Amino acid sequence: MSHAHPPHDPQGAHHAHDHHGHAHRHGHTHAAPTDFSRAFAIGIALNLSFVGIEAFYGWQVNSLALLADAAHNLGDVAGLVLAWGAALAGRLKPDARHTYGWQRASILAAAANAVLLLVAMGSLGWEAALRLRSPEPTQGWTIMAVAGVGIVINTATALLFMRGRERDMNIRGAFLHMAADALVSLGVVIGGALYLWQGWDWIDPAMSLVIAAVIVLGTWGLLRQSVHLLFDGVPENIDLHAVRGYLESLPGITRVHDLHVWAMSTTQVALSAHLVAPAGYPGDALLREATQTLRERFGIVHVTLQVVAEPFMPLCEH
Repeated sequence: MSHAHPPHDPQGAHHAHDHHGHAHRHGHTHAAPTDFSRAFAIGIALNLSFVGIEAFYGWQVNSLALLADAAHNLGDVAGLVLAWGAALAGRLKPDARHTYGWQRASILAAAANAVLLLVAMGSLGWEAALRLRSPEPTQGWTIMAVAGVGIVINTATALLFMRGRERDMNIRGAFLHMAADALVSLGVVIGGALYLWQGWDWIDPAMSLVIAAVIVLGTWGLLRQSVHLLFDGVPENIDLHAVRGYLESLPGITRVHDLHVWAMSTTQVALSAHLVAPAGYPGDALLREATQTLRERFGIVHVTLQVVAEPFMPLCEH
């Protein structure tokens, strides 16, 4: 297939024609990624400092809830480092070896973040169950004071990622980690207060179990969605039937074959399809309009459309 590149294409696209009436079109206009580097740096510094404080006092007063929260915070630091690295990797430019760049690193990081959080909660739950069998006394005021600091730090860190959580699963993973930590710290404060009020030795591990269960329920969705995208699943915000319906409604197009929609990263979606046009190539204007509509209506930023007079590829239908 020979490629012809027009000197001025307002959509930043290119197309190609051959003598059989086929056309190929890509949409390459990507929204500039929001830079969360400062948020990651602040979050990592705050949480790493707090891990040391919480672990020290947890050891001093023999509080499983504080020690578990410190371990969970350490896991969150690792999660933030992972998410930050993925965000930076996703901004590396494509080359001859990686024509899509490293954008999928953000999906991998989201999945790893979810697994990390689930493993940490499993460990917390196991230790709490063991401690329930032989509760030990602790110091309620110290627990409440340290955990109170944790609420402030984790909430502040979560707020740094709040504006990006809807559009980027990797950022949502970081947000969930921090929000979960704030919840853990709140639970520890409540446990400390109940211990001071009633003197229940079992409240510390019991509260740890409740917190672990809540966080596992909240994290499961992130794991399921990220694994779905790792295996080229259609992103949940894309209505594949609506996309097919739109393409089939284009003038001169009678059928759509070999339609694929997948996630290149946690923020960018790609599409490829064969448009069957028995009357022949409908012209660049139609493909330019289709590319723009797919971007604006469905959020699909990387579009590849090939026009054929009749299907010649093996069917790959759903």
